[in-house]
Formats: sequence, structure tokens, C-alpha cells
Amino acid sequence: MINWIASLPNFSAYGTPMYFCYLILAILPLGIGLYFSKRFIWYEALISFIFIFLMFDGDSWQQGISLIAYVIWETCLVMYYHHYRQSANSAGIFYLFTALSIIPLVIVKLTPAMVGHNSLLGFLGISYLTFRATGTIIETRDGMVKDISAWKFIRFMLFMPTLTSGPIDRYRRFSKDYQKVPSRDAYLALVNKGIFYLFLGFLYKFVIGYFFGQYFLPHFEKTALLQPHMISWSMVGVMYTYGLYLFFDFAGYSLFAVAISYFMGVKSPMNFKQPFKSKNIKEFWNRWHISLSFWFRDYIFMRFVFLATKKRWFKNRNALSSTAYMLNMTLMGFWHGITWYYILYGIVHGLALVTNDWWLRYKRKHLPNLPHNKLTTGVAIFITFNFVMVTFLIFSGFLNTYLLSK
Repeated sequence: MINWIASLPNFSAYGTPMYFCYLILAILPLGIGLYFSKRFIWYEALISFIFIFLMFDGDSWQQGISLIAYVIWETCLVMYYHHYRQSANSAGIFYLFTALSIIPLVIVKLTPAMVGHNSLLGFLGISYLTFRATGTIIETRDGMVKDISAWKFIRFMLFMPTLTSGPIDRYRRFSKDYQKVPSRDAYLALVNKGIFYLFLGFLYKFVIGYFFGQYFLPHFEKTALLQPHMISWSMVGVMYTYGLYLFFDFAGYSLFAVAISYFMGVKSPMNFKQPFKSKNIKEFWNRWHISLSFWFRDYIFMRFVFLATKKRWFKNRNALSSTAYMLNMTLMGFWHGITWYYILYGIVHGLALVTNDWWLRYKRKHLPNLPHNKLTTGVAIFITFNFVMVTFLIFSGFLNTYLLSK
């Protein structure tokens, strides 16, 4: 059986234009049903199973087994905690189940740093699924999740369009959206938006992202490695081409996921909102990888602030918010991976958020007449954009490659 699965062709999500041909043909009956205000749940489950199977067959069969085991683990945790929460609300039990929910991801992230190879527990998309599962436990504790079953939770976790690349949805939002079948006009509006996002995603990923990732970036990396000093024009080229490639490739994937979700009658949240128009770093994180940054904001930053305020750990509000920023962004750095460049990336963005808050307080107190016009807005956007590009160079890991080559 395993040999047969390993011999099958593997289709990574949104990897090739042909993938979309198969996928759109497969979900066409769903669209017809939704046009007539019917949701074919079992057909959707069958199509989702087939495409998820094709994502994790072939060389990825071990990831497929890990996915099955992981979903069973998280489902048991969520359902048991939901049952427990009906009659009790111990903080210790809540923290225990939250920790148990996160443990698989922690093991997957720590394994490469500790033993030098990837964990057998890992699979593509484990981070996004962990955020969904942990968020569900947190919302259950808060009393926001009241109607849940094993089947509904599995359907939420394995929603095929967003399985491997996000966006990170919330159970409460997804469940409410899924249960409400859109009217014909509402569904046609979703399809119209979905078509636009699909073609925009093609432009981002397969055209602009392709040229940045396959032509410009390799050229600058090759020439930068030949330079005797780290700071060079070639390194500047790496910085900008990697940053732009990262955006267009990831934003393209996210647009694909949102478009297919719309075709299936679910309005998954957007992940990017013109992030390079941001006037400061705080606005940037409200526009970049929105579902991730908002998850950390709601479940790390805000809860730390609430707990610290309740326990009176800080006398100064500014010290509290600064500590929360640093904790939030450092954890985000660790989430990306246990390497110095990911962790430094998170720390630098934490410091930038602290600095941004300090600057806003200073400007409000000492520079009340500082002009606000197109010129100052343009300067703010220019500074933010270039700061982000510098941090993307850190995030890329190329500096580590350069140092190891010398």
C-alpha cells in the first residue's frame, strides 16, 4: 500500500497552471449547487479528500501520515476541552490543552536545530493548522465557540483551499460563513471577486514573482557571493529582489487560496493589503500576512497585556506595551524557525514597533506642528519600505550563506 502511494504523482497546491484546470473542473459542481443555493457537503468532502491526497502522496506520503495523526490529535484535544468547558473553567487545564495543541509544532521547529534534520512529524501546512486548532481552544475558553463537533472541526482544519498556504482562519468565523449558504447574487459577487483574485494571483506568482525569483535573485546572489565585502551593490540587489519575490510569490499563493475559497462559497480572509504603501511599521503589520499578524496580536500581544495589567507587573503603560511588542515579535521570529536570522528578524521588528510608538508619543508632545502632507507621507512610506527590505534580507538567510562562504 505504501509503495503504491509513494509511486503516485504528487500535485503541490497551486504549483502549476494545470493544477488549476483540474481543481476548477472538480469544484464546478459545487459552484452549480451554490448558484442554486445548495451546498453539496459530501461532494465537497470527496473532492477535498482527493486533492489533499494528491498533495501528500508520492514522495510526500510520510507527510500525509503525519497530517492524519496530527488532525486526530488536535481533534481529540479540541473536543475533550470543549466537553470539559461546559462545566468547568480551570486556567491550569486551559494552559495544559493549549500547550498540548502547540507541542507538535514546537517539536517540528526544534528538531532541525537539535538533530540536524526535519522531524518525521512535520508536514506542509502544520503551522497554519496549529494556529487554527490553538485558536479554537482559546475561543472555546472565552465562551465564543459553543456549537462544535468533531466533523465540523475536521472540516474547518482541512478546508482544502487554505490548507498548506493559509490564510489562517478562525473557527467561529469559518463556521458561521460555511453554515450560511450565500444567495445567488451574493455567490455571483464572490465568483466575480474570485476570478479577479485568481488572475491577479497568476500575475503575481507566475509572472512577476517568477522573474524576480528565477532570474534577478539568482544573478544578484551569485555576484554578491563573489564580493569581498558584505555591503555591496550586489547585496543591495539581493535585498530588493528577494523582498519583492517574497511578496509576489506569497501574495500570489494567498490570492489563489482566497479565490478558490470564494468559488466554494466561503469568504476566507485576505492576507495582504498593499503592504508597501505602509507609512510606519505598525501599519505594515496590519497589511502584511494579516491573518498571521492578527493571530499573534489577538492571542499573544493582547492576552499578555491583559494578564500583565491584571497582575500589575508594570507600573508604566509604555513599558508594558514595549515588552509586549518584543515578546510578540520574538515569538514570531522563533515560529519561522530556530535560526539566528529568523530570530533576529523578529527582534528587529519588535524594536521597530517600540521605536514607532516612541516616535508617535514624541511627535505628539514635542512636534505638534509637524506638517502632514503628501511629501511627509511619501518620506514615511519610503523609510518604512526600505526598513522592511533590509529586514527581509536578514530573513532570507542569504547573509548566513555569505558568511559561511568566506
